[in-house]
Amino acid sequence: MNSLLVHPPQRPIRAEIRLAASKSECNRALIINALTGFKSDLSNISEARDSQTMQRLLASSDSVADVIDAGTTMRFLTAYFAVTNQHKILTGTPRMCERPIGLLVDALRELGANITYENKEGYPPLRLEGFKASESNHLTIRGDVSSQYISALLMVAPLLPRGLKLTLEGEIGSLPYIEMTLHQMASFGIEYKADWNAKTITIAAQAYEPRPYAIESDWSGASYWYSIVALAEDAEVELLGLKEDSLQGDSAIVDIMEHLGVQSTFTNRGVLLQKTTAAPALGWDFTHCPDLAQTVAVCCAMKNIHLSMTGVESLKIKETDRIYALQQELSKLGAELREIEPNHRYEVRILSDPDPQGTPAIHTYDDHRMALAFAPIGMVRPVQIDDPGVVVKSYPSFWEHLGQVTRIEEPQLS
Repeated sequence: MNSLLVHPPQRPIRAEIRLAASKSECNRALIINALTGFKSDLSNISEARDSQTMQRLLASSDSVADVIDAGTTMRFLTAYFAVTNQHKILTGTPRMCERPIGLLVDALRELGANITYENKEGYPPLRLEGFKASESNHLTIRGDVSSQYISALLMVAPLLPRGLKLTLEGEIGSLPYIEMTLHQMASFGIEYKADWNAKTITIAAQAYEPRPYAIESDWSGASYWYSIVALAEDAEVELLGLKEDSLQGDSAIVDIMEHLGVQSTFTNRGVLLQKTTAAPALGWDFTHCPDLAQTVAVCCAMKNIHLSMTGVESLKIKETDRIYALQQELSKLGAELREIEPNHRYEVRILSDPDPQGTPAIHTYDDHRMALAFAPIGMVRPVQIDDPGVVVKSYPSFWEHLGQVTRIEEPQLS
């Protein structure tokens, strides 16, 4: 299907939603399981295409590993294949091959990996041709570019003959994701020392221990239901499988949405979302939860809440340039995303009242989070989401779940 129309609900929303498993947790667990010799018992493996791709490539003996558009899979497998001395060509979609990976490759080379670029320096495709451990066990890497580089290095660190001492230079972005990696490693017996004041993480050479591990539901997926409840006239939704003490950075949506009119009550099954009063304005630093930025921006635009955002620099190198994509699509709602301080602070502002009779057609730019973030508009007015199949990357059952609370259809050809 080329597009879907989401219509406002005709009755109050009362629903229980069992979210997809967290692909962030799942992708780390899959790598760690591989490092145990595939001897761990993982449960609730994510149905997201990124995680299914990771699982398939870890089990494959093919010389070419195509990650499609999965950035996490590309970065984690680069470190895994390198340190486990595998000979592979790692590639992906044209957009994937435009996403930088030079910092990670440089770090792995310093540790002893033989990696060359097939085309453009600093970008996939990569040719990995073995590993011979160097004398170095101390790396310095920027902390503000991608936490996935850091997580990739941390997970393979126990396999290095002398372990690894990693120093993070500058500001540390997406810190909860780094902490998630370390906590998951600890769940498989790895000991580490993290000194966040000195910005160092030290991991000695040691072996992973095979253990059972249950993957939590996805807080990123939960964020779209928070937006649905915030925008719907009358809604109460219980999201199953979430934990109050989650390792996932996107659990910050609980605090964010308190300002946008959603109250969270944790239950023995997950979290119950109920409507409450929203604030007129919100300022938020998304440094540690950049994947929430699109959802919050759209929700604020629809509720006429002034939003000031910082910590969104990484959005430009995601599946698409998400800053540009937001600017283009928010304009269809009578709103704008304005750059206030270059590449640092942005504001969402309402410019005009959008035509209530018009149905905006949202272009999704091959980006799952564009489709997922803009779909809740349908709680207020009809909205057309183009290329809805992109949600398979992280939340394949989203349209099925959304169809439980409102009407969704393919637009009629005129």
